[in-house]
Amino acid sequence: MSDKIAIIMRGLPGSGKSHWVETYIFSLPLEKAIGVRQRGVFSTDSFFYHQDEYRFDAKKLPEYHQCNLTGFIQALSSGEPVVICDNTNLCRWEYMAYEAAAKALGYQVRIMLIGEPSNPAHQLECAKRNRHGVPLAQIQRMAKVFEDF
Repeated sequence: MSDKIAIIMRGLPGSGKSHWVETYIFSLPLEKAIGVRQRGVFSTDSFFYHQDEYRFDAKKLPEYHQCNLTGFIQALSSGEPVVICDNTNLCRWEYMAYEAAAKALGYQVRIMLIGEPSNPAHQLECAKRNRHGVPLAQIQRMAKVFEDF
C-alpha cells in the first residue's frame, strides 16, 4: 500500500472543509506540514483572491477549475506525500479527474465529506459561516444537487 495520500474534500461552502484541512496539516510533523501547506493544497477559490480580496467571477470558474486540477496533478506527479483538493465537490463528476489522477499515480485516495448537506440546520450554519458571502438560498440549491458516495 502506498504511503502517498490524496485527500479530496467535499461539502457545502462554510461546512468546515478548509478548517479540517488546517487541522489536519497542523497535526503533521513540522517539516511535512510546511511541505503540504506550500506544495500540496489546491483550492479553486484561491484563484479568485486579488490582494487578499475575494472576487468571484463565474465566467472564470471553468478556467480556474482547470488550473486547480493541473496544479493538483503536477503535485501528484512530483511525488508530494500529501496532496489535497479543497473544493466543494458536490457531484461525483466534479472530483472524478482528481480521484482518477491520484489513483493512476499510486496514491491512496480519501474522500472527506464535511457536514451533512441535506440537513437544513447544517445549511443554515454554512450560510452564516462561509467566508465568501454565499447566501442561504444558494447553499440550499447546492445541497439539492449533492450526490452521496
